[in-house]
Amino acid sequence: MMTRTQLLIGLTFLVACSPQRTVVETPAPPAPVVTTPAPVGSDEAALSQMGVDAVLWQSTSAEADWIYRQGYAFAKQKLDANMSGSDARPTAVIVDIDETVLDNSPYQVNAIQRERTFDQADWKVWTDKASAKACPGALEFLEHAKSKGCTVFYITNRDVRERASTLKNLTDLGFPFADEAHVLLMDGASDKTERRAMVGATHRIVLLVGDQLRDFDERFKDRSADYGRGVAATMADSLSKYFVLLPNPMYGTYRDVIQGKGPDAEKRQRTKAWFKSNTY
Repeated sequence: MMTRTQLLIGLTFLVACSPQRTVVETPAPPAPVVTTPAPVGSDEAALSQMGVDAVLWQSTSAEADWIYRQGYAFAKQKLDANMSGSDARPTAVIVDIDETVLDNSPYQVNAIQRERTFDQADWKVWTDKASAKACPGALEFLEHAKSKGCTVFYITNRDVRERASTLKNLTDLGFPFADEAHVLLMDGASDKTERRAMVGATHRIVLLVGDQLRDFDERFKDRSADYGRGVAATMADSLSKYFVLLPNPMYGTYRDVIQGKGPDAEKRQRTKAWFKSNTY
């Protein structure tokens, strides 16, 4: 029989000769983002609820779905018609991202449910998920553009800090040209004029698609005269040939001209004042 000393020596030898195991530490999951409802009766809650119908329409209506599909079918016709020309530069189409190729209505639904208005931190939580679905007809149109030899540029006012998640979302859905060279995010000002000019310096832009008229020309930011309708009338020829507008009643310059950019209390007061002054 083995003595106690011999047993201990044998166990020590086995431990020493056993293969070493590398312990891989699993990183702790990120802390959940806690979002709370707006205080009952607050200006923020009231403003949020003003958008209920718009979010319902954008999220659920067959009308919205069909307008997108109809718009992108029209975009194909416009692109094909504009491809011919004597300009030797390569052709390009410029599209916005949010509510143009990516559907963010789930973010808006969540905000309504919590009676919240837009919040940059909450928005980044949404974009970090990289789970937005493609807007109806968007992928098919951009695949068509690529098949015609047309380069796609995405000019968006998503912040540069959202680059990785935006690229992932577009790539996962199969969008063409979804890379850093062709996705131009906002780095400071929301004016897209300079970024459009960058594309125009190397490519002949044959079409632009967006959910805001400012996706075509920054002059549409000024809605002080007749809500910008006169500007649209003045630019009707170029708009008709080179721009396709898609639906988005949930947010945009049209609303900002009424509410302004100040605190929620001021936005609510301006909205009430507009309705009061336009009551028949």
